[in-house]
Amino acid sequence: MRIPVLLISLAATLAGGALVAQRQTAPAPAPILTSPEARDLWTHAQPEQARVTHVALDLTADFDRKVMRGTATLDILAKPDAQSIILDGDDLVIAAVTDAGGRPLAYTVGKDDPTLGSPITVQIGAARRIVIRYESAPNAGALQWLPPALTAGKTKPYLFSQGQPISNRSWIPTQDSPGIRQTWDATLTVPHGLVAVMSAEKLSGDGGEPAPGGMRRFRFRMDKPVPPYLIAFAVGDLKFRAIGPRSGVWTEAVMLDDAAREVADVEKMIDAAEKLYGPYRWGRYDMLVLPPSFPFGGMENPMLTFLTPTILTGDRSNTDVVAHELAHSWSGNLVTNATWSDSWLNEGFTTYFENRIMEALYGRERAAMYLDLDWDGMMRDIDRNGGMTGAATRLHGDPGGTAGQLDYFKGSAFLRTIEAAVGRKRWDTYLRGYFDRHAFQPQTTAGFLADLRRNLIRGDARLELKLQLDRWAYAAGLPDNAVRTRSATLAAVDAQLDAVKRGGPVSAVETKGWATQQWLRFLNGLPRQQTPARLKELDETLGLSRSANAYVRSAWLELAVANRYEPALPALRQFTGSVGRTLLVRPVYVALMAQGDWGTRIARDAFRAARQTYHPATAAAIEAVLAKK
Repeated sequence: MRIPVLLISLAATLAGGALVAQRQTAPAPAPILTSPEARDLWTHAQPEQARVTHVALDLTADFDRKVMRGTATLDILAKPDAQSIILDGDDLVIAAVTDAGGRPLAYTVGKDDPTLGSPITVQIGAARRIVIRYESAPNAGALQWLPPALTAGKTKPYLFSQGQPISNRSWIPTQDSPGIRQTWDATLTVPHGLVAVMSAEKLSGDGGEPAPGGMRRFRFRMDKPVPPYLIAFAVGDLKFRAIGPRSGVWTEAVMLDDAAREVADVEKMIDAAEKLYGPYRWGRYDMLVLPPSFPFGGMENPMLTFLTPTILTGDRSNTDVVAHELAHSWSGNLVTNATWSDSWLNEGFTTYFENRIMEALYGRERAAMYLDLDWDGMMRDIDRNGGMTGAATRLHGDPGGTAGQLDYFKGSAFLRTIEAAVGRKRWDTYLRGYFDRHAFQPQTTAGFLADLRRNLIRGDARLELKLQLDRWAYAAGLPDNAVRTRSATLAAVDAQLDAVKRGGPVSAVETKGWATQQWLRFLNGLPRQQTPARLKELDETLGLSRSANAYVRSAWLELAVANRYEPALPALRQFTGSVGRTLLVRPVYVALMAQGDWGTRIARDAFRAARQTYHPATAAAIEAVLAKK
């Protein structure tokens, strides 16, 4: 029997005399979870003793020194007898810590851990608001400082943050755990001519306000408690274009037209999402298209989704990324995994929800195309990681321990299997209620299963047996009740692929009008061993090395490298030096390292040339690949 999730609310703790807060008129802080499964292994914090409820940042972006410097003011909820609070930090340079009245507070910075950074222990005494004066390190793991040459406009520098999962502790001294939700506000001071944006309500105008030294000041506020990894910002030569009454896109001027065209359906996506699972609760939904070094496809920062420029393919075939990040406004931002051991609660739910949005807008066949490809990706990840008994194929496990994209694909397959068993209408009613019941709260796998049993299964033993809930959540591999969806569009691609596999000419393949997903089905379905002549035919006939679609080039380069096809190496070097999205460049490095000395030399040379263009998260991922023998 699993221990039920326990919620600790402000009212309950005050009734027990456990915690007191300085701001008695402030809204009750978000609850925390205290079940064993909710213990976060990736934080130094002890929130049951003292926790951060609000963060106020006042920071200056120093482009010359590549540091963020200023103050973080933290509001604290603590037990009456608590003498200290433990925060997370990573190479922060702390100048002083004081209480709200300016009186110094003693603090220590503990031993650095390669994964977790350092604990910052502050002796708070009776203080329930503390002020930390500090600066980040030039190599802060969440921040990328880009020179003008690495931007689209080529004239002004750029800076952006990427906090998920635990990188924000490199520029914010707070309790960096998804289970410790916090409200926040910020003032960012940046050089004149640059614009700052954040994942929050904008309180200053688009151009900011005058600040000393010819700088500009931008002010922001997030009045809803969020997990701290969702605090995000960017500074650059940014322009804005409205898309709809509550949406718009920010990016550099030279990309603005393309970006606006690509995300033009976002208002329809918001409408579709609300019809499915309830109101969008964040006000605006703006987007920021970043430089190529952005390490992910997208990041669901509230009110300002960050997007990779690799989705700008001109045909909107990759706007599932936009739907995915929008869906996170419910699954992830509204209801958040309490620890990173349960990241599938974010990504699996969101991948399922994303597909429902795409179906609502573009029809069942397009949605089926995504699902069919997701199944392929899921089976590849399972096969590569121990098969049906591999520990890394479990949904709930050690933080960061689930292989590949199984958090996404196996997690969403789990939810689709429940939908098929109970019917879509009943399932949608349940999910809408689930988001309402747990809004602005953390969640665990055990908590989700308990809610499912209480509000959907309701003691139905036959349904419980049919769903195999615990096997899906805690066991390796794929349960035998998994539901697969097949796409007629991709079946047509498969027919052409089979003809090529039998030796037919590549020139007979009809690719006109193919979306990204059709290209990927074809390229990933080709046998991994090819002759040089066949590779040349593929490349010259289909224009693979010259493709403007980064997804296509990544898949092609994997195939070329698997055959040590040297004519593709110039395209490989150009690709690894111009695309910073981890999902697309990492597989190329993995393929190179699998080719022994030949590939290792090329991989290391390519990384040496491209490293300065990568975000620290991408660079770390590639370094881990290169370190493997």
